[in-house]
Order: sequence, then structure tokens, then C-alpha cells
Amino acid sequence: MSSAGKLLDGLVVLDFCNFLSGPFAALRLGDLGARVIKVERSKGGDLCRKLYLSDTDDMSEDSTLFHTINRGKESFAADLKNPDDMAAVKRLIGQADVLIQNFRPGVIQRLGLGYDDVRDINPRMVYATITGFGDEGPWAARPGQDLLAQARSGLMWLNGDADQGPLPFGLAIADVLAGGAIVQGVLAALVKRGRTGKGTLVETSLLEVLIDFQFEVLTTHLNDGGRLPPRGNFRNAHAYLAAPYGIYPTSDGYLAIAMTPLDRLASLLDLPEIAGLGDEAPFRQRDEIKRTIAKRVSVHTTDHWLSVLEPDDVWCAGVLDWEQLLAEEGFRKLDLLQSVSRHGAGGILTTRSPIRVDGVRASVENGGPALGAHNESIRDEFRL
Repeated sequence: MSSAGKLLDGLVVLDFCNFLSGPFAALRLGDLGARVIKVERSKGGDLCRKLYLSDTDDMSEDSTLFHTINRGKESFAADLKNPDDMAAVKRLIGQADVLIQNFRPGVIQRLGLGYDDVRDINPRMVYATITGFGDEGPWAARPGQDLLAQARSGLMWLNGDADQGPLPFGLAIADVLAGGAIVQGVLAALVKRGRTGKGTLVETSLLEVLIDFQFEVLTTHLNDGGRLPPRGNFRNAHAYLAAPYGIYPTSDGYLAIAMTPLDRLASLLDLPEIAGLGDEAPFRQRDEIKRTIAKRVSVHTTDHWLSVLEPDDVWCAGVLDWEQLLAEEGFRKLDLLQSVSRHGAGGILTTRSPIRVDGVRASVENGGPALGAHNESIRDEFRL
């Protein structure tokens, strides 16, 4: 760990999680300097070890995804149904600061490591839980998976054009948002513990963070007579925002145009037909106006339009794919990539923490740990 990631130095985080949401939360705490011990099943470990996202991944080793979200962690393998292993885990809990788990509701309690159980062992423990849909109600026992949470949240319905049907994000957005929310809760709970000496239960779910993610537009809906926003039929970009807000094909790519007065845009694009339409037209004639802009924009390159619009401070940007993004100086200056090793060999290029501390970004050398790689050293250090 570089010196930048030392804000949480001295704290021990126990990561009892599988897949993405919980491990991501533990990863971010690790990026901030905490020591993260991944407590895994002795047979197989985190299910993410064998979750391959690409057919080019080395399937004889831990998946690239596993190393991406478990970099810099230690692994303690244990059978939680084995009394000796459970006794060792409980002794470890007694000396840790944060525990994160994302089992289905009821599972961790049946294992004897629910919040009440852990509080009896360690009253100072900050205990964080991520579920799919909370721990009560008819959805509580349903699988807490990202796509399923997106489906129930209303989020898919907002995406795409009106005639496209539900359109999911191409990312595990619920998992990452839930992990981020848990980090916020854990950090606040640690501040409270510093004042009171007492631990706290911090909880969220995939559904809760997706609802919160939509707070801006959902609040509008709740206070607009319950009317659903009309998604555009042409290059819809935001259910509530008027023309010209959207993405437009150019002769060699795409151009994003955000909130801009139509009269101003009409002058710059040489489109007098969209000038002087009044305040209501951008909403009521949204698709028609956007089709007019799209026809005009399509005749020149993205760079041409940027050279016309940016000097006049129009909010716009070229739409980049990953290859274009990685080649941009604006991206390279952020220094957001690092190479981590897979069990001491073979570099994996991945991202770094998005947080800079005193101008420096934390980095680590190691990817995810081999299953049980730190059992002996952890048993010795914590006298398990």
C-alpha cells in the first residue's frame, strides 16, 4: 500500500462477502488504509473466484474480476460449520473493527454470526450488511442480484427510447452503489465509535441504493400528480429534460449536448427553425427538435462541432469508447490504472482508488489472495 492510503491505518476489516457489493465496500476501505481479511469458505472460497466475464480470461486461475475487487486483501479460509474453525473466527471477530457480510437474510444468523451474536463478542464492532431487497417483506428472500434489482427498481424503465422497452445498465450498478453506501455508513459509524466506544449496525440493499440513485427524478414524479415522465421516442437521454439534451450521431462518431438554450444553439448550428419557439417547445416538441438537430449535426465530424460549440461554452462532449478514453491525455493525467500481481506472478492491469489524499492516489502491488494463503500468519498474530 502506498503512503496515500493510510487514513484507516490500524483498522481491521473482515470481509465475509461473495461476488461484488460487499467485496467492493471492503476494497474501498482497504484503499483508504484498512487491513482487509477475507474470511472465505474453506472449499472454493468466494464464488467470485470462478466468475469469468470474458472467454479470454485464464480459467485455470482465479478470475480477473476476483483480483480486481479483492486486491491487497488477505485470505483466511474457514468452515463455519466446523466448531474449531468457528471458534477461531469468533476470536478473530473479537479483535477486528468492521465486519461486512452480504448473505441472504437469515443465513448469517443461522451460522451464529448475526449482529446480536457479534455484538456479544465485540461490542465495538461496526457490522455492515448488504441484502438484495432488505430483510423484511415479500421480496426479502429473493436472490439479491444486480440485474434483478434493476428490474424491480424502475431504473430500467427510464433508460432508452420509449419504444425500446426496459433497458438495463451495462454495469453492475446496484452492487457498486450498495458498496459505496456501506462505506459511507461504516465511516460514520467509526466516527460514532470514536465518541462513544460502541459499535453500530449499518445496513442497505441493492434496491434501496437504486431508489436513492433515482431521487432526483422520482421526487419530481412524486410531486407531479403521479404522472410518469414521457420518455422520448428519439434519442432519449433523460426522461424529464427537454431538447436539446441528448446524444447525436456525427459523421464520424457521436456528440453529447447537455442543457443549452435553443436560441443560442440555433445560431451556432445555423438552425433558425429551432429559434424563437418559446419556453414550452423544448418539452412538448422534444422529439421533433432533436430530429432537426440530429440531421444538422450528422453532416460534420465530432471534432468540428466541438470546435464550434466549446468556444461558446456550450455544454457538450464527444462520446468516447474505452479505446478512445484510454488514449486521451485527460484520462492519462488522472493516473487511474495500476498493475497488480496474481499470487506473485503475472500482472493484471486494473483501476486504482478514485480518491486522492493530499494529492496522492493509493496503490497496491498484490491482486486477490490465494484461498487460505494467510491462515497460518493470521492464526499466529491473532492467537486463533
